[in-house]
Amino acid sequence: MIEGFVPFPAELAQRYRERGYWQDRSLAQEFAAVFEKYAPRTALIDGERRYSYADVDALSDNLALNLLDLGLQPRDRVVPTLPNVAEFVILYFALQKIGAIPIAALVTHRFAEISQFTQLAQARCCVYPEAVGDFRFGPVIDRVQAANPCLQLRLVLGQPGPGEHSLTDLIERPATRDRQALRALDIDPCDPCIFQLSGGTTGIPKLIPRTNNDYAYNSKVAADVAGVDAESVLLLVLPIAHNLPLACPGIQGFMFKGATVVLHANTRPAEMFALMQKHGVTHLKVVPALLVRLINDPAIGDFDLSSVQQIQSGGQRMQPEVRLRTRQLFQKAFVQENFGMSEGVLMFVRRGDPEEVLLETCGRPVCPDDEVKLIDDEGREVPDGEVGELACRGPYTLRGYWGVPEYNARQFTADGFYRSGDLMRKHASGNYIVEGRKKDLINRGGEKISAEEVENLILMHPAVQNVACVPMPDAALGERMCACVIPKRGASLSLAELVSFLLTHEIAKFKLPERLELLPDFPVSTFGKVSKKALGEMVAVKVAREAGAAQAA
Repeated sequence: MIEGFVPFPAELAQRYRERGYWQDRSLAQEFAAVFEKYAPRTALIDGERRYSYADVDALSDNLALNLLDLGLQPRDRVVPTLPNVAEFVILYFALQKIGAIPIAALVTHRFAEISQFTQLAQARCCVYPEAVGDFRFGPVIDRVQAANPCLQLRLVLGQPGPGEHSLTDLIERPATRDRQALRALDIDPCDPCIFQLSGGTTGIPKLIPRTNNDYAYNSKVAADVAGVDAESVLLLVLPIAHNLPLACPGIQGFMFKGATVVLHANTRPAEMFALMQKHGVTHLKVVPALLVRLINDPAIGDFDLSSVQQIQSGGQRMQPEVRLRTRQLFQKAFVQENFGMSEGVLMFVRRGDPEEVLLETCGRPVCPDDEVKLIDDEGREVPDGEVGELACRGPYTLRGYWGVPEYNARQFTADGFYRSGDLMRKHASGNYIVEGRKKDLINRGGEKISAEEVENLILMHPAVQNVACVPMPDAALGERMCACVIPKRGASLSLAELVSFLLTHEIAKFKLPERLELLPDFPVSTFGKVSKKALGEMVAVKVAREAGAAQAA
């Protein structure tokens, strides 16, 4: 057992085995059968590169053996920050084959996040591109390594420098070890196979351990509910390390069915439409902000999109108007809204649900043993139809964040239900409606930003006395961040100055505030706390007023 990992209770684990959710096989074992069964079929398309299932198996075997030669071992943690390229998928399966555990970092993460993940997980390896645009990763990883002696191995996609190994070379260079070396490794199906990332309401993201048993089931059941079969073709433009694109059903779920995944590294609508037409894409994963861009792009009428059968939307609530417009433009597609969390439980609407259910709800749980209740602040269940906090447990929902027992004591009930922080209401149909959240997060186009993380950095600015970051409504992204600041006496501050200051702390750019409000004081609640609700309402009124004035002009 890995120190810091919270296992499933024995009695529930036994139930999940008896009911067939858990197969007690590692992901490597699960996919060994997949690679053999679908060997000649196309698994991945990346630009002009095509990979069969046999190709992915052979290349990930070879990479895994070369990684063993470099000293990587089962249970070692790895931080990959790669874009949507085939090398990510090959690396992912190679890590599974040696029982190493990836942390679901993003190519948009910078020094602050990468160093944090390395320290939290005591990671031994980082994998990164040589550059993205004009940003070069090598100098940043130099500093991460200097601050974290645990980091011993560096793999780069591109030209390697001092202390770096070429990921491409490790994939392609014939291994000296026999493949049986991989089969001899003992990987516990109850061990974590990946650490997903929480939204991090405390300013530091928590590591979410997903086990081999639960993550395999997660993808299989999601693939069934999403209507995936061997003829399905998924276009994947969302960052593939995220839980939704990787496993809900994502790459894992589509490959379990022998389907094809088309990878693309940007969200330009015309390029996406061209890929849909070229490859006969049947399934598309989006967040509502991306879907809004697609249906409003004039190029949509220039392509044959009749192959698209299902559009899966997650990350934030979709407005009914968006769903209706999507149906007009993708006439053969079922728009499947879902609610999911990296911590576990998934909810999907289903084909055949009544119209009002499709338009109003985010779905219902995918597994009969997903235990869901809506509770009040004292932990009591609220009556049906009333708003409460989602609490859940089940065969693919975590039992504790990694290495934070004090935090877990607050986030889990005595009987192991995870307090999600999401506010929901149960619809008369049995489906659920998202009503907001208790967590202090800004949901920018599906990317969850910890307000506290950004506030802690803003407080370091010499002109800032106090700060509260709140969401402001945005038609395209759902929410953007507004920083409400009380400046120090006699000090001044502009948004450009604040952003420049935050960039020196090397955080991901999607976390930067996009509006600044300077205030003499903050409204407070009856308990004397800063009322972020009142601040958010004030900002929303200003945004609406400015939008109205712009239209009138």
